[in-house]
Amino acid sequence: MAEAPTRQRIVEAAVQEFAAHGIAGARIDRIAAQASINKAQLYAHVGNKEALFDAAFTHHVGHFTDAVPFDADDLPGYAVRLYDRYVADAKLVRLVVWARLERTPTGDLFTGDEHDDDKYAALAGAQARGRLDDSYDPRDLWALLVAMAATWAQAAIMTVASGDEPEAVHERRRAALARAVDRAFTAS
Repeated sequence: MAEAPTRQRIVEAAVQEFAAHGIAGARIDRIAAQASINKAQLYAHVGNKEALFDAAFTHHVGHFTDAVPFDADDLPGYAVRLYDRYVADAKLVRLVVWARLERTPTGDLFTGDEHDDDKYAALAGAQARGRLDDSYDPRDLWALLVAMAATWAQAAIMTVASGDEPEAVHERRRAALARAVDRAFTAS
């Protein structure tokens, strides 16, 4: 279902604001101005500041997820595509960090247990076909896979990748990531 144009403008402005400033530092006035709407109209469309953050977070994560096709039979390829999206989209990691700092410090970051059920089912199917190591619970495999792809993402401890680095550096990381994912999860 497509978002109404006004709500879409609000949510996209909120993504920018929350990614830059977090929930506590974000200003509804700036979001309203960016969305070309007044504060009262903004609140009528999305509710309070926390609801606006949740809407912006869900919207951005949804677009991020949709942009990276998942194939349980090609986890190395998926991890590389995910790495490339992390490099291209600093807002995603910033929103995740703010969500962890200000909303959900532990546990499942996404509301509703069904958020990644399609991924778990696809992984379990690949395990049942003998493609993936079945000693992993699909939820743990998914968490490890996403974390491995985020090794060089914007909140990484060691090194943060940047789009302006030489392509040879990205190719080296992609190859290392694909090899590590293949070795970790492919059935022997």
